[in-house]
Amino acid sequence: MKIVFALIKRNIKLFFKDKAMFLTSLITPAILLVLYATFLGNVYRDSFLAFLPEGLVLSDQVLGGIVGGQLMSSILAVSCVTVAVCSNFLTVQDKANGSIRDFLVSPVHPAALAVGYYIASFCSTMIICLCAAVICFVYLAFVGWYLAVADVFLILLDIFLLVLFGTALSSIINLFLSTNGQISAFGTIVSSGYGFVSGAYMPISQFSSVLQNVIACLPGTYGTSLMRGHCMQGAISELASLGIPADAIAEIKRSLDCSISFFGHEVSTLGSYGILIGTDLLLIAVYVLLNVYRMKKAKK
Repeated sequence: MKIVFALIKRNIKLFFKDKAMFLTSLITPAILLVLYATFLGNVYRDSFLAFLPEGLVLSDQVLGGIVGGQLMSSILAVSCVTVAVCSNFLTVQDKANGSIRDFLVSPVHPAALAVGYYIASFCSTMIICLCAAVICFVYLAFVGWYLAVADVFLILLDIFLLVLFGTALSSIINLFLSTNGQISAFGTIVSSGYGFVSGAYMPISQFSSVLQNVIACLPGTYGTSLMRGHCMQGAISELASLGIPADAIAEIKRSLDCSISFFGHEVSTLGSYGILIGTDLLLIAVYVLLNVYRMKKAKK
């Protein structure tokens, strides 16, 4: 265990000392903030107002809480995965610069290396995402705070599960990468595409029915939906107190991806958690099995 802890400490330190790798991990949150400042905020606002009953006027605080919650959920849902991908670059960098060979000829067991890389990546990602969450909470406090204590804890749980998902997925893919060019290409693809396929940049309800069904097959979609629902729960509940009918509120939640349908069947919150947790466990199991296979193959 001492060796594993030493490896985790070493990997976390290297991640935060490597300015290029650290800054790369912050690209997605920064891009989302810039997008919001330029046009995403207006898109979210107009999209929401389109579903309100005609003649209903909301206060700036309620509107700010809803739009701000949508922004917050987008930033956190995407960052939990893209930051995990960037923090996991160290695994491939050690292959590229030859550091992994030094570990393999030392008394360090390959299994300890795999565990050290995974936990270090998870911890580094959690640190960054929790800092991003604090910034988002402060932002919501200014534009419209309607979160209950339970909502805050559920958001933290969503972050934990999404970071597990991102870390496991990137750890599996990184097993097959060995050069800096490969990790740069992989990081670019994930950073630019994940937000769209997970419904973070644009609500899935605005896509075609075929594309909605395809995206509903991706587990990250349910993580985004959970995050969106918890970030906006308080503000949407405020709409009910203003006298908006329950049917209208249900339609608003569907339009904002607070609830997801799988081929026409609405998925409950527990169902979304089941899909996300099941995917996390499956990916971790695949990562373990791949490492066991590689170790057995290396002994032959």
